[in-house]
Amino acid sequence: MQSKLLLYPVGDLDTALPFFTEALGLPVKFRDGDRYCALDAGALTLALVAGEERLVEQPALAFKVDEAEDIAAAVTRLVEAGAAVAQPPAQGPHEARAVLHTPEGFALVLSAKLAPAS
Repeated sequence: MQSKLLLYPVGDLDTALPFFTEALGLPVKFRDGDRYCALDAGALTLALVAGEERLVEQPALAFKVDEAEDIAAAVTRLVEAGAAVAQPPAQGPHEARAVLHTPEGFALVLSAKLAPAS
């Protein structure tokens, strides 16, 4: 798994965005309506999430599951290592995703590309 994403929940993208773009100077990489905005923070992407994309209430690391492993297998592996499932794998608008808590209780989000429709 690779992580270069920090999910940062906000109440409203339009209200939150100027602080990050103007005050902090982070450029927008991608925006998806009122629910998701990826900002370039160097080696890390800061993802402002609102509405249905607000899977967590506190900032959380997000990991993309390697294509060779499906999200259910990744969740099982992490649970065996001490994580707890907060939200089981479910299909989101662009990917499958799950929310776990680390053994220390911090949120961790997994995502995986959806299988192509046949």
